[in-house]
Amino acid sequence: MLEGKTCLVTGGSRGIGRGIAEELGRCGANVVVNYRSSAAEAEATAATIVDAGGDALTAQADISEYDQVESMCESVHERFGAVDVLVNNAGITVDKKFENMTREDWDRVIDVNLGGTFNCTHCFFDDIRSAAEGRLINISSVVGQQGNYGQANYATTKSGLFGFTRTLALELASEGSTANCVAPGFVDTGMLEIVPDRVREKIRRRIPLDRFATPEDVAGIVRFVASDDSSYMTGQILAVNGGMEW
Repeated sequence: MLEGKTCLVTGGSRGIGRGIAEELGRCGANVVVNYRSSAAEAEATAATIVDAGGDALTAQADISEYDQVESMCESVHERFGAVDVLVNNAGITVDKKFENMTREDWDRVIDVNLGGTFNCTHCFFDDIRSAAEGRLINISSVVGQQGNYGQANYATTKSGLFGFTRTLALELASEGSTANCVAPGFVDTGMLEIVPDRVREKIRRRIPLDRFATPEDVAGIVRFVASDDSSYMTGQILAVNGGMEW
C-alpha cells in the first residue's frame, strides 16, 4: 500500500523506530533509516527491509544539529528524490526529579525531542507539502498526556508535539497533506528494560490490556496513518496505550 513512496524514520535503527521502518518497508516503501550513533543496528534494519523486497538507505545525522539534517536531506534527495512520509520518532530521556534536574538536563531533551522535530520537519517541509498526499507523523507518548514522575523534560517535549502537530495540520491542509500524532503507551523496548522490575509491575497494573505494547503494535498504526486510507484524518492524536486513561 506504500509502493513508490519514500518514508524517512528518525531514530529508525532501534526500538519503536526500527519496528516502524521495517513495517513501512514491508508495505513497499523506500525507507530512510536515520540514526545518530548506532550504525550497525541501522544497517541491520536496512538489510531486513531489503531482504523483504524493499529498498532502504541508512542516513547518519544528529537531528538536534540543523546542518546535519540538511546534509541528510541532500543525501535522501540524491537517492530517492522527495520524501512523501516523515516520521519524527527519535527522542531521548534524561530522567530526574525536577528538584534535581539541571538546565543542561532540560536543554538536552528539548534540543533532541522538540528541536530535532523542528529541524527535520523544516528541512523536509516542502517535500511533504508538495507530495500528492504527504504525511507528517510525530511520535509522542502517553507521558505527554499524563505526565510521569521524574520526566518533566520528556513529558514537556511529548506534549509539545500535540500543538506542533495540530498547527502543521492546519498549514498543510490546503495542499492535501496531513499531520498526525501517534502517542504510544509503555513499549517493551530497551528504554523500558532498564526500569526496575517493581516499577515495571506497577506500570503494567495501570494498563487495562495487562501488557506492554510491542514495536509492532505502534508500527501498524503508523502504517495506517502513512497510507492513503488515512487521507481524511489530520491534526489527530492517536493513543496506542492499552486503554490507559488520560
